Amino acid sequence: MSLLTAQNLGRSFGPVDIFEGINLSIPARARIAIVGPNGVGKTTLLRLLAGEDEPTTGAVHPARNLRIGYLPQVTTLRSNNTLWQQALLAFEPLLAQADELQALEAQMQDPACPAAVLERYGKLQTAFDLAGGYTYPARIRMVLQGLGFEEADYHRPITQLSGGQRTRAVLARLLLDDPDLLLLDEPSNHLDIQAVEWLEAWLRDWNGAVVIVSHDRYFLDQTVRQVWEMTPALEVYRGNYSAYMHQRAERYARRLAEYEAQTEYIRKQEDYIEKNIEGQNVKQALGRRRRLERLLEEGRLTAPAQKQRPMHLRLGLAGRSGNLVLRTYDLEVGYADEGRPLFRSPDLVLERTECVAIIGPNGAGKTTFLKTILEQTPPFSGRVELGASLKVGYFAQAHEGLNPQNDLMQEINTVAPRLLPAEVRNYLGKFGFRGDDVFNPVATLSGGERGRLALAKLSLEDTNLLLLDEPTNHLDLATQEVLQKVMAEYPGTIILVSHDRYLIDALATQIWELNPEKEELQVFKGSYSEYKAYKNGQLLQAAQDEPSQPAREPAKTEQVKSAAEAVPRAQPRRYLSRNQRQQLQKKIDALEGRIHELEKEIGVCERQLANPPANPAVVARIAEEYRNLQVDLAPLMEEWEDLAWTLQEAGGEA
Repeated sequence: MSLLTAQNLGRSFGPVDIFEGINLSIPARARIAIVGPNGVGKTTLLRLLAGEDEPTTGAVHPARNLRIGYLPQVTTLRSNNTLWQQALLAFEPLLAQADELQALEAQMQDPACPAAVLERYGKLQTAFDLAGGYTYPARIRMVLQGLGFEEADYHRPITQLSGGQRTRAVLARLLLDDPDLLLLDEPSNHLDIQAVEWLEAWLRDWNGAVVIVSHDRYFLDQTVRQVWEMTPALEVYRGNYSAYMHQRAERYARRLAEYEAQTEYIRKQEDYIEKNIEGQNVKQALGRRRRLERLLEEGRLTAPAQKQRPMHLRLGLAGRSGNLVLRTYDLEVGYADEGRPLFRSPDLVLERTECVAIIGPNGAGKTTFLKTILEQTPPFSGRVELGASLKVGYFAQAHEGLNPQNDLMQEINTVAPRLLPAEVRNYLGKFGFRGDDVFNPVATLSGGERGRLALAKLSLEDTNLLLLDEPTNHLDLATQEVLQKVMAEYPGTIILVSHDRYLIDALATQIWELNPEKEELQVFKGSYSEYKAYKNGQLLQAAQDEPSQPAREPAKTEQVKSAAEAVPRAQPRRYLSRNQRQQLQKKIDALEGRIHELEKEIGVCERQLANPPANPAVVARIAEEYRNLQVDLAPLMEEWEDLAWTLQEAGGEA
């Protein structure tokens, strides 16, 4: 059953058509990404689905009583509440029940309390318990901590939070509301890697449906099962982002081959007709002409549009550097006037052609570390030594190297003064700046435009050591793909600060992680995937080393569960033998049988709780049994879903 459908959906602003003729359906438990170039209408489509805007044509049809949660890209949360009070709004029905329970308890102090009060109290207490009345504070803490809030933030007024914190507060409220459908526009924008990974795990467990607009390719790989590409028409691809990239290339190659084959067929038919229209084979030529005219009118294929690269980036090499690029001795990074360092570092060694990724939470000191390497900020203690014959290029996260008073032409001339105006305009066109755009002041550019301009300047400087601070921030997916390809081909050395795990996984040969709790930098030599496997192995080992607890103790259950879920799920196999599919189907059938048994037992408990016995102890026992059955059911449902998805991917029955 679909939660939401849309037919012939279109949106125009004045004479400008953003998109038209879009048809879509969002099923239960969907995991969908919407991708496409900036300006194609992804945010507009999400607003239409959320009911925040009205379509120009067509209509959106939500299911009856559908509860939708919508996270806009830019939030304007205004409230006098504290962060905790704002989160509590998700539990207003439970708080009302708690007030009623308290009032009933006061009445029950009277020895002459009517039996109806006792009966009402028993039913209400059971419903309160089953709805999470005794656990919602823990749920609030889990979500706020997962999204990167400190306990000291809980009682801060919303008005004192930064813009990014307000966005996270809105997201926290949405997750606690537990809607049927979540519509998320760039949800990872204000989250560090740890918080994004927590959100990924939360979405994997969640029973609702989610539609995501995001430039975070790794996040999409971990969360979605279907990709909608807006071109501005809607093309559907199955699988995560990496699968979409593969399928898109295959689809283009297939359409190109079909177009070229038809073009060749048309050419041959036209040659035959031209040679025989007045000869002995005139009847055959006339017949072929009629068929060809019908083909050209009804079945002519158009050439598939190759996705245009949004920029033509190059990273030139300024000669070979020495083999040793960077070495540190007893280094502590920070500011002397603060009295203590941000972190201490082991003695680091970075060699030529390596790519090191520096990761860690916001505020841990990553940018300060880069500026220490660049000698813009002195070390708190110790020293940094750079190797011989280095030509350094620096991409600053805040684009401090751009002069907001310059226009784009003037800004390019700061690094390439000999370029003629026509050459500058042509060069800027390769980075997506066309026409009169080149005369816009830097101060008026969007974040993505500033990023492209900074890359255009960097591309004019030959280097052999690049220090890049969040280079993919605000860039659309196509531009990120180009940047990643160029960086992979760069023959120099790269020091990369980024939250873009997709980029890190593709390039990094070392991971340097900043741990603000221990105030130290930790070094892992290997790729990001190897680093994650190592970290997840540590988590699992820590969970296994914990003293054993009763099977249903919540704290222990959640701890082991979250550790297991930190391991990235293996991608489903696309091809299975017939015997493998049969064995998989047997497992699914067995799981369905066990799930059916548990659901029957849960139904019995629900009927008993709907008409509870007079004995409170019996009611409590039934409620406990109900909770235990739910705990048993959850992992079976998750296993069934994984196996069914694997079988479906392999072309089986499920």
